[in-house]
Parts: sequence; C-alpha cells; structure tokens
Amino acid sequence: MLTGFFGASTLEAILLTLKLAFITSGLLLLIALPLAWFLANWQSRAKPLVMSIFALPLVLPPTVLGFYLLIAFSPQSALGQGWQSLTGSNLAFSFEGLVLGSVIYSLPFALQPLYSGFSQLDNRYLDVAKTLGFSAFEAFIKIVLPLSKAPIVVALGLSFAHTIGEFGVVLMIGGNIPGETQVLSIALYEQVEALEYSSAHNLALALLIFSFVMLAALYRFNGVTRSDEAR
Repeated sequence: MLTGFFGASTLEAILLTLKLAFITSGLLLLIALPLAWFLANWQSRAKPLVMSIFALPLVLPPTVLGFYLLIAFSPQSALGQGWQSLTGSNLAFSFEGLVLGSVIYSLPFALQPLYSGFSQLDNRYLDVAKTLGFSAFEAFIKIVLPLSKAPIVVALGLSFAHTIGEFGVVLMIGGNIPGETQVLSIALYEQVEALEYSSAHNLALALLIFSFVMLAALYRFNGVTRSDEAR
C-alpha cells in the first residue's frame, strides 16, 4: 500500500530518513542532557558567548553550515583523514556523515528545551538530596531527570522532527545517493525537479501531516504535564 502511494524509491528514502532521525535524536539526548545541565549551572562572563555558539544553527543558513561541514568531512581535513584511516571510507557523502552533520545542526533544538527546564528547576530538591547523602550523579539521575520529563520529551520530539525536515545541510554533506544519503526532503526536491507533481504532492502532504501531528502531540504533552505539576 505504501509502495503504491509513495513509490519504491520514495519509500526507501522514508526508511532512511526515519533511521537518521532515530539515531540523531538518541545521540542528541545523550549529548544535550549533560551539556544543558552544565550550562544551566555554569556562571561565567563567557556564558553568553558559548550559548551563542551552540545556538548558531538556529539562525545560520543551512548551506553555510553544510559548506563548512563538507570541508571538515573531506579527505583533506584532519577529521576526514582520521575517519578514513579508521573505517576505510569517506565521511563526506556517507550516512555516517549525515548523522554527524544532523547532530550538529539539530543540537540547539535538543539543547534549548533542556536548558530552559534545568534553569527553572527548584534547587531545594538538590539541597535535600545532598542532606540525604546523594552524590551529584545520583541526584541528577534520581531527581533531576524525573522532574524534567517534559523538557526531555520536547527535546526528543523537536530534534526528531527537525531531522526529518532537514534539507540544506544534508544535501551539502550527503549529496543525493539513493539508499545511502537520499532523505525525504531531497527526494521531494528531486520529484519537483522532474515535474512529478503527483508524487511530490503525496510526499509533501505526508510530511505536512506528520509535522502537525508531532507538534500537536508535543504541545498536548507539555500542557498535560504542566497541569499535573500545578496540582
């Protein structure tokens, strides 16, 4: 049924995009949780500068970021040479390169909700944890994370949805290789270029519905969680 609606090549792009989104959002959660906690508790004059660096992908044109990532991933760079010596393959125009680029590009979408949630956390919970003999790590795992359920879910949802809709960065660093780097947004662009408007409409409509449902679910979850906390 899905193959008939989207086409075999588009279905392959859908599966690749979902794989990329799952891996990227999982890695982002592992990276953003400790980073957001550190930033929320860090007091320094350099903090605005550091926060600006992490937030750059929010305002930087994707093609600019993609261009510099392409240079960083090339076999001529230290990163590209190191990856090639370890794996025997190029980082640019590979699925692994897409994952790394997506993690960098979507980082602020995971970092910002977590940073806001941690910044609003009542420090009295941590003071009580210290009196009970909890270590800093134990307090983070057993107290901070359960109290930050809503920001964590929002961070996961936004990073997942943002990865699904990526275009400029993934096109620059991954190109358009079917089955390896051709994600949904690029498949849609290719269909429009080929004047296949019927197929493009089906794919665009599916992406529109997915984006709306994802955002509605996140707003709903956030509202329910806040209502429960208010009680």
